[in-house]
Amino acid sequence: MAHVKRHDYHILPPSIWPLMGAVGAFAMLFGGVNWMHSGSPWLFLAGLVAVLYVMYAWWADVVAESGEGDHTPVVRIGLRYGFIMFIMSEVMFFVAWFWAFFKHALFPMDTYEASAYVAPEIYQVDPFGLPLINTLVLLLSGFAVTWAHHALVHGGERKDVANGLLIAVVLGLFFTGLQAYEYYELIAHHHWQFGGPDGDKFYSTFFMATGFHGFHVVIGTIFLFICYLRVRKGHFTAEKHIGFEAAAWYWHFVDVVWLFLFVAVYIWGQ
Repeated sequence: MAHVKRHDYHILPPSIWPLMGAVGAFAMLFGGVNWMHSGSPWLFLAGLVAVLYVMYAWWADVVAESGEGDHTPVVRIGLRYGFIMFIMSEVMFFVAWFWAFFKHALFPMDTYEASAYVAPEIYQVDPFGLPLINTLVLLLSGFAVTWAHHALVHGGERKDVANGLLIAVVLGLFFTGLQAYEYYELIAHHHWQFGGPDGDKFYSTFFMATGFHGFHVVIGTIFLFICYLRVRKGHFTAEKHIGFEAAAWYWHFVDVVWLFLFVAVYIWGQ
């Protein structure tokens, strides 16, 4: 039951989650490096489990705080600004991959040999085949999220909110499946490589840029599914739905990044 707030700010109680999150992240880093050097993967996996548990428990606490009335208008503004800054950091993350892609495409060079660069024989992906289908899938999912948000804000049926989110989740899963199939075709049948000492930088930048985007799609799909479950539980109202807004912003960010990838990597880059 919500308690009475005598001020606009939320004074956080002591929490174990920041410490546990830091320990889990360090275990993932140390274990991942050890795994890459022919070590055991168990430390990495233990760190991953710890991080996932901290994410679940910490965000569950945030949801509980909202139900207790701790998310005042001032606190909600801070949460919005914080998530906007997170998306800005994600924008710069993808700027780095676009920078690498354009640099190697416009000014290719071999750092080990003083010889001229020889472009590899790369199978040309038809941008208006599977990539275009994936583009339409993501855009449709964005429309579904916008429909759900509009229904929530303007007092529509809660069933419409849930259906819009569910459609977006299904389309997100469909996108992931199509991208996995595309990777399988390129690697198994057209001999593309992830990179390495014998691979070309085109392969590295292609798989890193599109692969990290695919990873963000998976995260966004989980984000939307959690919002779907919360809508079913009646957590959101027209006035208070910060979690929903964050998921919608994140999903639209994923959509926009894919549009840039589609134009730059699939159309211009090949």
